[in-house]
Amino acid sequence: MAAAEIFALPQDLVFVDLETTGGNAAWHRITEVGILRVEQGELVEQWCSLVNPECRIPSAIEAFTGITNEMVADAPRFAEIAATVRGKLEGAVFVAHNARFDYSFLRSEFRRLEQNFSAKVLCTVKLSRRLFPQEPRHNLDAVMQRHGLQCAARHRALGDARVLWDLWRKLRAELPEPRFAAAVEALLAANALPAQLPATLTDELPEGPGVYRFFGDDDALLYIGKSTSMRSRILGHFAGEHTDSKEQRLARQVRRIDWSETAGELGALLREAEWIKTQRPLYNRRLKAGSEALTIRSPAGSEACVELTDVASIEAGGLSDCFGLFRSRKDALKALTDIARAQQLCLKVLGLEPSAGSCFAYQLGKCRGACVGKEPLALHRMRLQLALSSLKLKSWPFPGRIALREQDGRGRAELHVLEDWIHLGTAYSEEDLAQLRQAALPQRFDADVYRILVRHFADRSAGGPGSRDRYDWHDLRAANRYA
Repeated sequence: MAAAEIFALPQDLVFVDLETTGGNAAWHRITEVGILRVEQGELVEQWCSLVNPECRIPSAIEAFTGITNEMVADAPRFAEIAATVRGKLEGAVFVAHNARFDYSFLRSEFRRLEQNFSAKVLCTVKLSRRLFPQEPRHNLDAVMQRHGLQCAARHRALGDARVLWDLWRKLRAELPEPRFAAAVEALLAANALPAQLPATLTDELPEGPGVYRFFGDDDALLYIGKSTSMRSRILGHFAGEHTDSKEQRLARQVRRIDWSETAGELGALLREAEWIKTQRPLYNRRLKAGSEALTIRSPAGSEACVELTDVASIEAGGLSDCFGLFRSRKDALKALTDIARAQQLCLKVLGLEPSAGSCFAYQLGKCRGACVGKEPLALHRMRLQLALSSLKLKSWPFPGRIALREQDGRGRAELHVLEDWIHLGTAYSEEDLAQLRQAALPQRFDADVYRILVRHFADRSAGGPGSRDRYDWHDLRAANRYA
């Protein structure tokens, strides 16, 4: 019988907590750093500093942390304490609650200074879940209550970092060391890349948004993905806890990874959709260029009440009589049939029932008789339009061709040129923009781009499409120039 594997707890650790201006490392900045350093199992240093984030702290964050704009006005910028922070973190396991958050913020701050930072990372949220899977909640307040821990300065960096050190000591005292050490080792190993990939890749992966590709043997393209935090997402593919056979098979086959950074989530979504269509990776859903979607049309002046149309055949700007987007003819027919039955519309008039004479629903008293002339066809058509109204595809909400600006926290900007729900391209310079302003509008309607843009505008449209929530748009019609 093989001997049981023995794990040892790491002896050099840094317990870290940050306060920030928000939740996205690509956009927001650090306002406070708290670090406790442990060497050979003994606490050797506690350190904390406020940080001038070089931007305003939102009032909601001020109320939550107690850190105000006045408090950080004279604090050092991160660039001024970067060397100190690095020195206190080096050579130790990085321990934080929801470690992805704190680690990504520090990596982003170092990256703004054109410096790399990496460490072995241990997340105490994941550690709590692994050790106590029966517990429903693992946020810091729940963990403190469960283990009887106190914090004199909750939601301040050093206070929360001290709680993590207290938690570590509590777990070490109360749990069998082999069990505790095995859980820690498993989480540390989960962040490792497969042996066939270079270990240095972990340090190279960017924290921000973008699109990435996995290649296999003979450089065959296996998979295309996107994320607002590429590093976390890419490493997540190789987490040892995956039970999904597809993820496991993909992880075994990857031989090379590349990526393309974007200024924000919209750019990543648009680029992913384009790459999947044009490059056809093995593991992605097989998207066909626009032809995968059908819509219900109710064209004015047509003898047919409705027709199912491939969206690829719809001309740009021709969505006024289109209702819904469906992945298959079966899905579209089901939706139309369900609407007809709910509204007592005639399946025969709609072309969904080939029977002669009256439709079957009329015989059951569930059709108002358009099939036998009892209900005027004009009235039937009006009721159909009302029934379909909730599915109506949206009209383009802008005056014409626009450049939608997206910018990240480092000043990287992209200009997505759009018209009639079509993405003509992304500009990175005035020359790119000049070409896209004059580019002919493709005739093909792209259902995936439509979905992406509708969702994007809806997420930010409390004030309508002119909202300036992290982006702005400019009219690119011939008489205008992007400013």
